Amino acid sequence: MPAAVTSAVILLAALAIALLFARPVFVGFVALLVVVASWEVAGAFARKGLVVMLPPIYLGGIAMVLTGAFVSSFWVMASLSLTFCAIVIWRLASTKLESSAVMDILASVFVAVYIPFTASFVALISERSVSVWPVAFFVIIVVCNDLGGWMAGIMFGRHPMAPKLSPKKSWEGFAGSVILTTLAGVGSTFVLEIPWWWGILFGIFAAGLGTLGDLLESLIKREVGLKDMSAIVPGHGGLMDRLDSILFAAPAFYFLFALALGWMG
Repeated sequence: MPAAVTSAVILLAALAIALLFARPVFVGFVALLVVVASWEVAGAFARKGLVVMLPPIYLGGIAMVLTGAFVSSFWVMASLSLTFCAIVIWRLASTKLESSAVMDILASVFVAVYIPFTASFVALISERSVSVWPVAFFVIIVVCNDLGGWMAGIMFGRHPMAPKLSPKKSWEGFAGSVILTTLAGVGSTFVLEIPWWWGILFGIFAAGLGTLGDLLESLIKREVGLKDMSAIVPGHGGLMDRLDSILFAAPAFYFLFALALGWMG
């Protein structure tokens, strides 16, 4: 089993343990992941001479996760707006920096949306749920995207999907992702007690958005000349190498669950 799948399973186990203890433990774990992942992407952008305003992103990111878990989506948006303002103020106050202020602000805003804002939707799923199952199944289904893609790619991969960005990713692997995520999605409907066809939508969205998230991260690494976002996980690369699919799919899954489980009413 490749490092990506192994570390995804480890991440899934860590999330499961955090979920089983209590919501504050889980939320604290998500906030920690946000801080580390933001640091990784900031380090990648630094290779291109971009300075990401990490202090406001750390504080704003933690605020987004906390408000998502314990308050409401309104306060997530408020936290994001305040983070944008803080980024601009922080950069304008950093008069000794020689990099482009406009590019630094744009890079910082990208990081704020790409990581803590998307992660806040995981917290929002937790806040709206009466049990741990929606969050657990969201992570399981998205992890199945990596697992299904790896298995089908190894056995049947012949046609590259994006050879310049991710040479090992194939259309056959993507088909495997769709199949496994759909099976996991349909299985989740029996526990969540919703119509089975929601599971098909879960699978399609997980495979499609999970793959897009992976390709986006591959694009960033290609642009800055990195193989892995960092070496924070020995032998497995960076944390973002494991979180890219989960973060990119989180907003869509929040709205899917909201519709399927009646959170909109």
